[in-house]
Amino acid sequence: MRKVLFATCLGLTAAFAAGAASANDELNKMAQNPKDWVMPAGDYANTRYSKLNQITAANVGKLQVAWTFSTGVLRGHEGGPLIVGNMMYVHTPFPNKVYALDLSKDSQIVWKYEPKQDPNVIPVMCCDTVNRGVAYGDGKIFLHQADTTLVALDAKTGKMEWSSKNGDPSKGSTGTSAPLVVKDKVLIGISGGEFGVQCHVSAYDMKTGKLAWRAFSEGPDDQIMFDPEKTTEHGKPVGKDSSTKTWQGDQWKIGGGCTWGWMSYDPALNLLYYGSGNPSTWNPKQRPGDNKWSMTIFARNPDTGMAKWVYQMTPHDEWDYDGVNEMILSDQQIGGAERKLLTHFDRNGLGYTLDRATGELLVAEKYDPKVNWTSGVDMNKSSPTYGRPKVLDQYSTDKQGEDHNVKGICPAALGTKDEQPAAYSPDTQLFYVPTNHVCMDYEPFKVSYTAGQPYVGATLSMYPPPGETHMGNFIAWDGKTGKIVWSNKEQFSVWSGALATAGGVVFYGTLEGYLKAVDAKTGKELYKFKTPSGIIGNVTTYDHGGRQYVAVLSGVGGWAGIGLAAGLTDPTAGLGAVGGYAALSNYTALGGALTVFALPQ
Repeated sequence: MRKVLFATCLGLTAAFAAGAASANDELNKMAQNPKDWVMPAGDYANTRYSKLNQITAANVGKLQVAWTFSTGVLRGHEGGPLIVGNMMYVHTPFPNKVYALDLSKDSQIVWKYEPKQDPNVIPVMCCDTVNRGVAYGDGKIFLHQADTTLVALDAKTGKMEWSSKNGDPSKGSTGTSAPLVVKDKVLIGISGGEFGVQCHVSAYDMKTGKLAWRAFSEGPDDQIMFDPEKTTEHGKPVGKDSSTKTWQGDQWKIGGGCTWGWMSYDPALNLLYYGSGNPSTWNPKQRPGDNKWSMTIFARNPDTGMAKWVYQMTPHDEWDYDGVNEMILSDQQIGGAERKLLTHFDRNGLGYTLDRATGELLVAEKYDPKVNWTSGVDMNKSSPTYGRPKVLDQYSTDKQGEDHNVKGICPAALGTKDEQPAAYSPDTQLFYVPTNHVCMDYEPFKVSYTAGQPYVGATLSMYPPPGETHMGNFIAWDGKTGKIVWSNKEQFSVWSGALATAGGVVFYGTLEGYLKAVDAKTGKELYKFKTPSGIIGNVTTYDHGGRQYVAVLSGVGGWAGIGLAAGLTDPTAGLGAVGGYAALSNYTALGGALTVFALPQ
């Protein structure tokens, strides 16, 4: 067996040679090799772009299924596989299995990891039993389990090297996010905003699993790791008690602000970027104030955890517009000057472009014209409300009050885009964004906090915008101007992560189960193939043996597919999603499979 494993992993020798101190340099170097896919988003910048160009706009129509792999698990399959050398690492939703497949040996299973977890964690998971992927570094595979355990597995053998507990499921904390390896640390977020968890990002030592630092989203300065004089918003120091003074009493202790989305990193600036989610509860009347720093973009030093700058997108959130979506880093010209940019497509329906070095807000525009809760963001730097969205009273669930059903709010709580990551192509300088085209009715009500019990306080229903029938669009977006370049309608929300390639092709999946390929410049559909189940996974590409492959997990679920995934029928169940996506059962069924495509040989 030793000989088999040795032979199997020959292609990984260089990767395993890296020490913890240089893991970040090694990963950065590995990410430059388009044959592999070594991070959940492909690279530290979260571009989901590949330099592979064997598959082009001219020949993508000839794609064929090369091979498939059943995960043996149902419910929502988010994220995507990693490809490191000749090995592919595939993950599943709960119970969070990990498979190591040898691509040079007909995708043979080299090892399988299947943790034993308490099934009582399942009902604590807000919106399906999803997991967004594993990470690689220092010869290890890192997995964040549903029960919040972070495990390090030997990439050659699957043997557990260490494990660390990141939260307490009995009090509402769960693990769904993909880790990010930076230098000698493994960074991870936490879920639990619907249970009143005080959420955080944590850094663990890659060698030992020991907690290095933990930064909460809300609380006293020492807990949120802010320097009142050096941490800035809009270029100005945030000042002392910037978080606690925006909450009533000790509400920040059950304040949410969870961090289950994607993280990115700029090695040159040595800054980590991520977003925080909704404040708890969903009833805004119960938590007066701006509720900082929920709904916020953070830029932190990954070595120390200290925050350099922040930007709160939706102060005093009234609609569950989590701010956890990915931060995509690019270098582009704005106003004739080269800028280091961060682009973020928020659940609130606004596409933001900021200077990632300073946090300066450059662009904030609607990326779905139907967004109606705000008339836009105040971009006047001399205004006292600079950077804040201008909320329309008609759609304010706070102003309308408790037990009042506010109708026709666009977007719905699942946002104009949820966690499904966009892609960026440096060739076109466009972002390719999977979106939801959904509105809602929202009725807040008073709710009491009990540890480990849902702390929601609102009833929702979801539907397409008035007069329309489609619930999704796949768009190309110019982040420099805040304009939609082209838009393709989809019957259901596009809940799959996009992939852009140097071949001029962009890929994404649909909730019905189609993998689609479109022209990067025009959006013209060039290819589609229906996989065994609805796609909420992220499309990945790699090269093996000189042949380019495209891979995607299918397995319907997630918030949009929770009705199918969990067998729910009440239209208001699944936090309002069940009724909105009831028709999905006419098009697909539960599954769990990896489908891999290539051009014919």
